[in-house]
Amino acid sequence: MASRLGPESPHTAGKRRSCCSNIVTKFTGSKITGQGFGRGTQLPLGLLLERDKRAKWNGIPTLLQKLYESSHLNSDLSHAHSFLKLLSSQLSMEAMSFVTEDRKSVQESTFPNTHTFDLFGGVDLLVEILMRPTLTMQKKKPKMNDDLVKDCLSVLYNCCICTEGVTKSLAARDDFVLFLFTLMTNKKTFLQTATLIEDILGVKKEMIQLEGIPNLSSLVQSFDQQQLANFCRILSVTISEPDVGNDDKHTLLAKNAQQKRNASPSRAEVNQVTLLNIPGFIERLCKLATRKVSEATGANFLQELEDWYTWLDNALVLDALMQMATEEAEQSSTESSDESSVATSPLRHRLPQSMKIVHEIMYKVEVLYVLCVLLMGRQRNQVHKMLAEFRLIPGLNNLFDKLIWRKFTASNHVVHGQNENCDCSPEISFKIQFLRLLQSFSDHHENKYLLLNSQELNELSAISMKANIPEVEALVNTDRSLVCDGRKGLLTRILTVMKREPPDSSFRGRFWQARAVESFLRGATSYADQMFLLKRGLLEHILFCIIDSGCTSRDVLQSYFDLLGELMKFNIDAFKRFNKYVNTPEKFQTFLTQINSSLVDSNMLVRCIVLSLDRFESQTEDVKVVEVLSECCLLSYMARVENRLSFLFRLINIINVQTLTQENVSCLNTSLVILMLARRKAKLPFYLNALREKEYAEKYPGCLLNNFHNLLRFWQRHYLNKDKDSTCLENSSCIPFSYWKETVSVLLGSDRTSLCAIVSYIDEPFVDLDRELLDD
Repeated sequence: MASRLGPESPHTAGKRRSCCSNIVTKFTGSKITGQGFGRGTQLPLGLLLERDKRAKWNGIPTLLQKLYESSHLNSDLSHAHSFLKLLSSQLSMEAMSFVTEDRKSVQESTFPNTHTFDLFGGVDLLVEILMRPTLTMQKKKPKMNDDLVKDCLSVLYNCCICTEGVTKSLAARDDFVLFLFTLMTNKKTFLQTATLIEDILGVKKEMIQLEGIPNLSSLVQSFDQQQLANFCRILSVTISEPDVGNDDKHTLLAKNAQQKRNASPSRAEVNQVTLLNIPGFIERLCKLATRKVSEATGANFLQELEDWYTWLDNALVLDALMQMATEEAEQSSTESSDESSVATSPLRHRLPQSMKIVHEIMYKVEVLYVLCVLLMGRQRNQVHKMLAEFRLIPGLNNLFDKLIWRKFTASNHVVHGQNENCDCSPEISFKIQFLRLLQSFSDHHENKYLLLNSQELNELSAISMKANIPEVEALVNTDRSLVCDGRKGLLTRILTVMKREPPDSSFRGRFWQARAVESFLRGATSYADQMFLLKRGLLEHILFCIIDSGCTSRDVLQSYFDLLGELMKFNIDAFKRFNKYVNTPEKFQTFLTQINSSLVDSNMLVRCIVLSLDRFESQTEDVKVVEVLSECCLLSYMARVENRLSFLFRLINIINVQTLTQENVSCLNTSLVILMLARRKAKLPFYLNALREKEYAEKYPGCLLNNFHNLLRFWQRHYLNKDKDSTCLENSSCIPFSYWKETVSVLLGSDRTSLCAIVSYIDEPFVDLDRELLDD
C-alpha cells in the first residue's frame, strides 16, 4: 500500500508537501467512485503518525485505526470504547460550536475534525460496529454495551450536524435506517436513536414505509409516554405529504396532473393507515396531549421561563433534555416516567424549576401535529370518532388556562429580545399547533359542537327556538357526555383570548385564531351559530382589526375577511351590527380600501355580500329586512350593478388557468356566483355584454372572455371529477350544485346565437385565443 503512494525522499520536497493532499484527494475520490482507499485502516500507522501534525488531523486517523482493530465481533469492546470516547470528545466540541456560537450554515463553515473523521471512514466504521451483532450467524446474538451504543449514535449525530453529506449517505442505507428502529426498544439508547433517525429521515429522498419496520406495533406499544411523545417527532416526517406547508401555492393544473400519475395512495397515506392500525395508538396520543403537568412553584417561575427561552435559542436544550430524561428513567425505573423527580439529578443546577412545563410543551407540539395530520387525511372520519371517544377536546379545554394560554403580566413580556408572542418561542408554536388542530377538527364536521359545553349547547337551542327555526341535525345528535366541561367551552375561550390579543402580537397567532373560529362556521350556514358568536362581540372585534388597528398583514386580513363572510352570510342582524359600527363615510371607505387592496384575500367576503343581498331582496315582506336594506351602506353599495360588475371584471382578470391554486380558485367560484344570480334574474346576457364592452374599452378584444372561457373549461374538469367533493360549494352558497354545473354548461355553449354563451360575445377573429393551453 505504501508503494502505491510512493516512498518519501529528502530530495523530493514538492512531493512531501503534496503528500497529505494526495491522501485526502484519493480518499475523496474513493467516496465518489467506490474504488481505491476506503478508510484510514488501509494506511500504515507510521505514515498516518508522520503526516498527522502537518495535515492537522488531530490524531483522528490514528484513533480510527485503533478503533477498527479493537472492535471486531469477538474482541473486548471496552478498548474500542475508550478510543471512541477520545474521538467523541473532539467531535462533540465542534458540534457544540456549530449550534451555539457562530450559527453559520454548513456551507459557510468548515469543521476539520468531523470532516477528517468521515473522510477516513469513521462514519462507515461506526455503522459497522452498531450493526455487527445483527450480522452474526450465532443463535445467541452478542449484546453490545449500552454506553458504547450511545456514544456511537452521538458521534454519528455530531457528524450529521457538522459535515455536509453525512446525513444523506446514512439516509441512503435502508438497512441501517430500519436497524436504527430496533435500537429504540432499549430505553437507555432510545433518545439518541430517535434524534439520529429524525435527522436522517428529514433528508431521505424516499419516504420510509412504516410497515417495513420490524415489529412496529409491539415496538410502539412498548414505549412509555415520554418515548411515545419523542417518537411523534419521527412520525411527523413519515405521515406528512412533501411540501405540505406550501400546498396552497401549487397550481391546480400541476396537482391534478400529479393525481393522475399517482392514482394509488401516497406513502404518507399508507403510513397513516399503518399507524391507525396499531392498537391503542390514538388513545395514548390523546392522553399525552391532555395530561396535566405539575405546576412550577415559587415567585421566580416567569423569570425562569425567560431563562429557558434564552437557552432554547442556542439549540442545546434538546440534548440536555434527552440526557435529563434518560437519567430520570434510570433513577426511577420502578415509578411512572410521567412523575419522575428531577430533584436528585446532577443537572439540576442547569435546569430551572420550569423545565418540566417547557419539556411538556415541546412534546405536546409534536403530538398535536401528528393528530392534526391524521385529521386531514383520508381516514378523517375514523380519526374524528376516536378523538371524540377519547375526549381529546374536553381534555384540551381543561388545559387551556393553565398551559395552552397562560396569562403573562406586562413586565414579563420580554423574551430573548422580542415580545412574549415571538413566533420562535415554544409557547407560541404550541398555541399555533393547538389552533391548527381545532381548525381541522371543526372544519365541515358535525363533531364541531364538542367545542362547546352543555350550557352553550342549550344557548344554541334557545336561539333557534326564539327565531322559530329548527335546530341543526348535528347539534341534536351531539353526545353531551363528550362535550367540554367547566364554565366555558373551547370556542368561547378562543374568542376571549382573540379579543384581548394586542395589535402587535404574533401575526401567525392571530391568523390561526381567526381560522379556528371560522372553521366552526363553515359548512351549511347556521343562524344559531352566527348569533352565538355575534352576541360575544366577534363582529365588532373583526371590524376593529380590519378598519382601526392598522393591520397590514395579508394573511391576517384574509383570515379576518373569511371569518367576517361566514359570520354575516344571510344574517340580517349581522348587517345591522355592521352598519352600526361602520357609521361614518371615512370608516366605510377604509373598509372598501382594505377589500380592494387584494381581491384574492377578500373575495369570499364579496361572495357573502352578493349572496346575502340576493336573499334579502327576496324577503321584502320582512320589515326588519327592508329597514336594513335601505340603511346598510354595505348592501346599498353592492346593490349598484356597476359595483358588482367592477368586482366581476377584476375577479376574472386576476386569475388564469396556469396560475390557479387552492388559494385563488375561490375567485373563479365567486365570479360564478355573481353570474348564477344574474342568470336567475334573466340578466346573464347583460353581464356578458358588459364584459365584452370592458374588453373593447381597454383595447383587448377577446382577452377577458377567452380567459373566462378557459377558466370554466378547467372548472368542469376540476369539479366534475368523480373524486372531487363539491358539497362545500353547495353548502357555502345555498345554491344546488346541479345549478352550478348547468350554468357553466350554458356559459360554455358552442351555439353562437345563444345570448347566454360566452362565445357569442367574442368576435370571430378573437375566438379561442388560448385554446391550446388546455389541450391534452
